[in-house]
Amino acid sequence: MNRKNRGNSSSLPLAKERSGERSGRARSGIDAGKKSSFRNAGNSGKGKDAPVRKEGRKGGHASGGLREVSSAGQRRNNAELPRAGGERLHKALAEVGIGSRREMEVWIADGRVEVNGKTAKVGMSVFPGDRVKVGGRLVALRFSDKPPRVLLYHKPEGEIVSRSDPEGRPSVFAALPRLRGGRWVSVGRLDINTSGLLLFTDSGELANRLTHPSANLLREYAVRVLGELKEEARAELQKGIMLEDGKAAFASLEEAGGDGANRWYRVSLYEGRNREVRRMFEAVGCKVSRLIRVRYGSFLLPSRLKRGRCLELTEEEARSLEKSLA
Repeated sequence: MNRKNRGNSSSLPLAKERSGERSGRARSGIDAGKKSSFRNAGNSGKGKDAPVRKEGRKGGHASGGLREVSSAGQRRNNAELPRAGGERLHKALAEVGIGSRREMEVWIADGRVEVNGKTAKVGMSVFPGDRVKVGGRLVALRFSDKPPRVLLYHKPEGEIVSRSDPEGRPSVFAALPRLRGGRWVSVGRLDINTSGLLLFTDSGELANRLTHPSANLLREYAVRVLGELKEEARAELQKGIMLEDGKAAFASLEEAGGDGANRWYRVSLYEGRNREVRRMFEAVGCKVSRLIRVRYGSFLLPSRLKRGRCLELTEEEARSLEKSLA
């Protein structure tokens, strides 16, 4: 996957559709003009907690008599055998989207995490079969070789990228399929008045890599501006304009049609600061009347993906994405 070459529109084909609570099908792909087949997928779980595997009773000696055990032998019997397939607790929690590794270390230090009924310690490892709770809620850790899950969501205007809102506005998370023991993490954000492509994953680590500046992933937007953008303003936006949080510049700026008082433009940049595109146009005296994100890295917004719907990458596609960011 070429992250720096804007002209390369190749990307991963999709193979699944996830619609959460909403029904219907969408046939599209990340690559423009290509079609992919999708399989219906419902909610991944009915409850909040992952099922707990029941432990069988350990066997003992059948003899009725008691036998003496030396202290050295007792220590050998009580010694914990080496266990394979372990993972650092803070990393395992980050992998299922609970939070970043640093956040998880803080939570563990604060006593908010339990392993097998005991308060966890910073730096400890967990293994398949361990019961891990965060804030009293059972968490299903991922020890298999399966890659993280990744969703492409067509966000409509009017939805916020937050799980709670004092004003009661609709959230993008309400449209996503349920996860057992984990949570969806948004890859960046779009403000309430912006629509378009928004990525989600169940891996906090993958989300961090997709948003980190070192990934150098291109964001592309379709922008409708009230009034005509003059040549001087266009040159300034591409050369760089000073905002309150630093200098910003478009990697590209192209006309995309329009008539009357409105004009459409296609712009791209390699960062995603809060309301950056809108603030850049406002800085040159233009008001944005509509903003749609149409690309994130190699992912293009599928033309047939309806607003409020999502598509899921296959395991092969998600694994390829991980390798491209390694």
